[in-house]
Amino acid sequence: MTPLKRAGRAVLDALPTTEQRFIAEALREETVGGALLLVATAVAVTWASSPWSAGYQDLREVVVGPSALNLDLDLQTWAADGLLAIFFFVAGLELKRELVVGQLRKPSEAVLPMVAAISGMVVPAGVYLVLAANDPEALRGWAVPIATDIAFALAVLAVLGSSLPTALRAFLLTLAIVDDLGAILVIAIGFTDDLHLVALLAAAAALAVYALLQKLRWTSGLLLVPLALVIWGLVHESGIHATIAGVALGLLTRVRPDPGEETSPAEHLEHLVRPVSAGVAVPLFALMAAGVSVTPEALGSAAGDTAAVAVVAALVLGKFAGVLGGTWLVARLTRAELSPDLRWGDIAGVAFLSGIGFTVSLLIADLAFAGDERLDNVKVAVLGASVLSAALAGVVLRLRTRQYREASPTGNGEH
Repeated sequence: MTPLKRAGRAVLDALPTTEQRFIAEALREETVGGALLLVATAVAVTWASSPWSAGYQDLREVVVGPSALNLDLDLQTWAADGLLAIFFFVAGLELKRELVVGQLRKPSEAVLPMVAAISGMVVPAGVYLVLAANDPEALRGWAVPIATDIAFALAVLAVLGSSLPTALRAFLLTLAIVDDLGAILVIAIGFTDDLHLVALLAAAAALAVYALLQKLRWTSGLLLVPLALVIWGLVHESGIHATIAGVALGLLTRVRPDPGEETSPAEHLEHLVRPVSAGVAVPLFALMAAGVSVTPEALGSAAGDTAAVAVVAALVLGKFAGVLGGTWLVARLTRAELSPDLRWGDIAGVAFLSGIGFTVSLLIADLAFAGDERLDNVKVAVLGASVLSAALAGVVLRLRTRQYREASPTGNGEH
């Protein structure tokens, strides 16, 4: 494969040193989180497929929390609404940072990952809708394949693509962040049933207070943490999915350091919260959400389910076609082109990785098919598609890693 021609401004080129350090830290923490995520998923699937599966279901249905505040929720709901709010808070911090001081602050740099991410959401949704067109009930799951699991995908990239340029890893990180934003919008708009206006207005007022405290440079956790918990509770009570509180708080956090500050509040919070998100919140969510039976009977049921088949095709083929096609269109139609150090095979590997739609896909599946007997089929499809996408990405990335090592002057793949 030959390099992409450099007729205009190169993107995905070498990153500044500070940006490389940030990406390296994020990759390191998400890679560890990805490993824990895999362990939690394996435990959940093994337990749910075992003779003790009833105990697993009983655990998920244990109710905890104060009923007076309407927060007497089962553990599965706490995992989806509470723990994933931490995950989305980090996503909000990342998105705010990218928009203000990162890769998305300049249109010329933002166009490639933005278009790739958007096409990587639209095409899978289109594939799903086409395949599920004759099953009206299955159409509810159109949003299941739109998101990329950042921890899982980066873990695979870290293991199989260690010699790939850092800029390519940053591309995957940015792609997943934009995907998360799309998923957040879908959850907020598409899965809000009964809207309670008073609680929503109170949440908006509390968010305004949080924004004001950021402007006034109040950074004490003794004040901000209780306020964040109040905001989460109000959003939960409003009828909007409670994870939206997390991303809203992240987007309102200040990302530019003042003179004399070593780091901004956003960077400081991300440093503190990302390990909790990647190492605790997401694995525990997987433990509660990924427990489906993978017996031959269950796999046969999924294979005959329109929604499950559509999910697999959308994640494996739709994501690949969307990300790769979107990237090609940007390089073909604009002056925002890839660095000459990259090859189309690199983008193909990332495109396959984007089909790992795990955490958010499971969340949306729970929302779309709540109470539906086909929910387990769709979850099996998400798991299967994620494994298949990871395997296909692994083949491509191993090949590209070998080629980078052979081309490296030092012979060790440093790039």
